[in-house]
Amino acid sequence: MHPLQFLVPLDQLAAVEPVVPHVALVLVLANFATRFLGHRSHVRQAKEGGEEAISRYLPHSISSGALVLTSFLYLLVEPHGGMVLTVLVVGMFVTDFFEFEARKVEARTDKPLERPNGSLVAATLVLLYAAFQSLFFLVADYWNLIV
Repeated sequence: MHPLQFLVPLDQLAAVEPVVPHVALVLVLANFATRFLGHRSHVRQAKEGGEEAISRYLPHSISSGALVLTSFLYLLVEPHGGMVLTVLVVGMFVTDFFEFEARKVEARTDKPLERPNGSLVAATLVLLYAAFQSLFFLVADYWNLIV
C-alpha cells in the first residue's frame, strides 16, 4: 500500500521521490555554510553593538526553513526515512532557536560568543542521515550483507 494512494493530487509527488534526499543533503551542506557565516556575523554584531545589535542571519533562516519543508516533503514520499529525517531536522531547528538566544545572553553579559555547539551536533546528525539516505547506493552492497 503506497502512502499517497488516497491523495490523488499528492500522488504526483512520487515523481520527485528520487530527488528529495539529494536536495536535503545539499540543503544541509548549505545550512552548515550559512551557520558558519551567521556565527561570524553574530560575533561582529556583538562587538559593534552588544545584545541589541544581534539579529538572526537571514540566509541561515531561509536555509533552515527550506530544510524543514524538504524534510516534510520527504515524509510524504518516503514515510519511514522521512519521519527520521523530519525528527532530526525539527530538532536541529529548535536547537538553532535556543542557540540564538544563548548568543544574545552571552552578548548581554559581555562574554565572548561561543560556537553554537548544540546546533552543530544536531546539524551533524542531520548531515549523516541525509548522506545515508541520498548516498545509500554507495553502501547498499555492504548493507545488504549485514542486514
